[in-house]
Amino acid sequence: MLKKVPVQKAVGTRLAHDITEIRPGEFKGAAFKKGHTVCDDDICRLQKLGKNHLYLVDLEEDEIHENQAAKILANGLAGVGIDWQDDPKEGKITLHAAIDGIISINIASLAAFNMIDEVMCATQHNHSLVKKGDLVAATRAIPLVMKRAPIERAAMIAATGEGTIAVKPVKNIKAGLIITGSEVYNGLIKDGFAPLLSKKIEDFGSQILSVEYAPDDTKLIKQAIIRCLDSGCELILLTGGMSVDPDDVTRAGIRQAGAIEMHYGTAVLPGAMFLVAYINDIPLLGVPACGLHHKITVLDLVLPRIMAGEHIGKKELAFFGHGGLCMDCKECTYPHCPFGKGV
Repeated sequence: MLKKVPVQKAVGTRLAHDITEIRPGEFKGAAFKKGHTVCDDDICRLQKLGKNHLYLVDLEEDEIHENQAAKILANGLAGVGIDWQDDPKEGKITLHAAIDGIISINIASLAAFNMIDEVMCATQHNHSLVKKGDLVAATRAIPLVMKRAPIERAAMIAATGEGTIAVKPVKNIKAGLIITGSEVYNGLIKDGFAPLLSKKIEDFGSQILSVEYAPDDTKLIKQAIIRCLDSGCELILLTGGMSVDPDDVTRAGIRQAGAIEMHYGTAVLPGAMFLVAYINDIPLLGVPACGLHHKITVLDLVLPRIMAGEHIGKKELAFFGHGGLCMDCKECTYPHCPFGKGV
């Protein structure tokens, strides 16, 4: 319950909430903190901040203050890999990455949480890469005082499963590269894929364990895959042979090597002819020729999720369609652009 008091008669009372001051372009923050005892010298400044009345809080048994509510909400939202400080400001708490990794948002749970009156949570995009300490989300209770029951209900919704917001670590993976194409194998053209893909793998802290070259021969591509698997590769990237040309036999080689799950084609440009396959839970990623010509492709969307332990199947590839159109900007600003941000 709130009791309204004229500011001139508020001397000696303690503020029930932070009072915000905004100076455009200069400052936004608390001019007076919650718990501050009002004195005579404060009256003029409070009035300049538009505070002609102050409110005293006398909580009923079923009511809760914004700061206490924010703690309950943050505790419900935070899953594995999330840190937050028990120091709410104006009813708001920020959630941060406790580790380097990839953000994992339960979007349905987040929406259900935000359907509850008087609470909110805003997050970064799902599957964004973050460093330890990065801001991932923020939550707050909207009014100063509210009923406890909806706050606890929202927190319970948020805590379903492993929590609404988590950060998954990106694993250190031993990867193999298989560069296919008779023109490269026979030395007619210089391979550009191996250094490019090696850098992408190594930028995640992983290592290239094996690099194989194979001509457009199904049997030899199959043998190269088996050698990578036997050497201990936990991820295999294959280049070339991904188009509709009858000479492109990389997919056949993958199938003959024992792939029991294979998905060819994605709703992403560049990268429509991308392939994902699995042999005994080892992912194989088929990178089409566009990977040589575009700095960022579907591979950059899939690779961190694979390295975080996600299984990428037909459904995941289909959902890439929303936001999966690269605008081919003159100056690439990825990941600070809409590409891949639909899921």
